[in-house]
Amino acid sequence: MANDLDLDELANDLADFAQPEKKGGRTPREERIIAGFEEIQRFADEHGRAPQHGEERDIFERLYAVRLDRLRSLEECHSFLMPFDRQGLLSGAEITASASTDEIDIGALMADLEDAIGDPEITELRHVRSAEEKRAAEEIANREPCPDFDRFKPLFEQVRIDLDSDVRTTRQFVKDAGFLKADIIEGQFFILGGQVAYVAEVGETFRAPNGETDARLRVVYSNGTESNLLRRSLQRALYKDEAGRRITEPSAGPLFAGESDDEDIASGTIYVLRSKSDHPLVSANRDVLHKIGVTGGDITRRLANARLDPTFLMAEVEVVATYTLYNINRVKLENLIHRVFAPAQLDIEIKDRFGNPIVPREWFLVPRFVVDDAVERIKDGTITDYIYDPAAARLVQQKEKSGKHP
Repeated sequence: MANDLDLDELANDLADFAQPEKKGGRTPREERIIAGFEEIQRFADEHGRAPQHGEERDIFERLYAVRLDRLRSLEECHSFLMPFDRQGLLSGAEITASASTDEIDIGALMADLEDAIGDPEITELRHVRSAEEKRAAEEIANREPCPDFDRFKPLFEQVRIDLDSDVRTTRQFVKDAGFLKADIIEGQFFILGGQVAYVAEVGETFRAPNGETDARLRVVYSNGTESNLLRRSLQRALYKDEAGRRITEPSAGPLFAGESDDEDIASGTIYVLRSKSDHPLVSANRDVLHKIGVTGGDITRRLANARLDPTFLMAEVEVVATYTLYNINRVKLENLIHRVFAPAQLDIEIKDRFGNPIVPREWFLVPRFVVDDAVERIKDGTITDYIYDPAAARLVQQKEKSGKHP
């Protein structure tokens, strides 16, 4: 996409071919064009084909494809390039673009290319690195399949739940609004190119040629891909993406409030349900498998169509227990309960009535007495200090769960 290409870096790359002295009677401009054409030829030798456009292509291949389009269209270049064209690149068929002009602004790139070729003030730079050096130093990253995506998938699902329940929010990126690349740290989530991006790893900090500090990131995306890019590259991409956003850290917020706001309700009911499904996994764990949620309405009405709802495992359910609480933030309370019992969340996939796979998220392998304990800790305000330990079948304090006990 257009966001993947930085026009300043494009101009710098073209500037690498600047050679102020004449060779063989050719002008400096002709020498620069020939040098650029030789880069395309080397690509063709290595890959056995001309460079092509396309979002899935390497950034350098896309650059060469734009450059070749431009050289093909400039008749004045043919006279001195044809003797070098041993592969027939100039006379070959036009490259078929697999990306739309909306995704890659070809006109803007070609105009920038033309300016860079024709204006010696742009191309006659000093102490510039070669394209090969840039490749090694910058290592402009492409997205590749993430081999251990199963490890990150639950994180993306939790972020989706947090956003839906307003536990997390998003903040739009505005340039010069105070967000620095140094603020990009491990564990953060962003929205980039329509995908949720997770900063899984931050490498060693180093000093870039311009004197600023930078670091290499491993960024995993919600579509199962990942990329290895510089922190400044991620920052720049987020600035350029009009829909790019930063996802805030989760905040449980007030569960019980002295003053109500638009998100608060007068009362809420924590409900605990047991499924009557004949699914083998459900049948084997029926006594300890419970759906735990919070509602502000009539629980009976909520369960009326359970057998048609994959959220209820496409089966009838029975109410095991209910607990009524007052002046609570219902959505945030439910999200907190699910966080507490997350280690015991049931991993099951159910087909809805249209055959679509659904993964219910509110079913937990938790004994009833533990739910009672959790409700008591909600009432006394200590629940945020606890998490469920499936091995011990009880709530434990978070520091205890971390291993600070014998």
